Amino acid sequence: MLQDVPANAATEKTLAIIGQRIRELRKGRGMTLQALAEATGLSSSMLSLVERGLASPSIGSLVVISEALGKSMSALIVEGEGPQDNLVVRAAEARVLETGTGAVRRVMKEDTLNGVTVAINEYPAHTGSSEQPLSHYGYEYGFLLEGSLIVEVDGANHVLKAGDLVSYSSQRPHRIWNPGPGTARTLWFNTSRK
Repeated sequence: MLQDVPANAATEKTLAIIGQRIRELRKGRGMTLQALAEATGLSSSMLSLVERGLASPSIGSLVVISEALGKSMSALIVEGEGPQDNLVVRAAEARVLETGTGAVRRVMKEDTLNGVTVAINEYPAHTGSSEQPLSHYGYEYGFLLEGSLIVEVDGANHVLKAGDLVSYSSQRPHRIWNPGPGTARTLWFNTSRK
């Protein structure tokens, strides 16, 4: 679920911001690292590495951490709450997160007012959202732009090809995986609907 921090300066900065944001939110809720570990099922040592920007968490890990902190995953990535009325979001403005499992998430819009996050997710061959299926609050819609993916929901594998759409309650155990050979790109919508 985590890997060593790459030498890329932009990635290091992003991981440091995420770690700092997690620490601030955790302390703001009066939680210890152990309490967060118990709430997420992740080890306190792994959470400590993430908070210090020394490890790259998977998307799945960020989802369970943010849920335990009462925030959306993108709240860990986006610095502050930007204006909700931006009509156009430029590609260069997207927050980019490289995860420990090798996936890349580009958050195009975090619309907290309407409870929607829009992201472009890229899954190079043999990477995915998490090592094990996870569940959290919300609902998901994923549209496969290119490549192929396996979306596991409730233990059943659903093979998606370019042009296919998948949607499910995020409370159902799920995992996204690219068995290869090429990169898969998705347009992903997450809602905060419980």
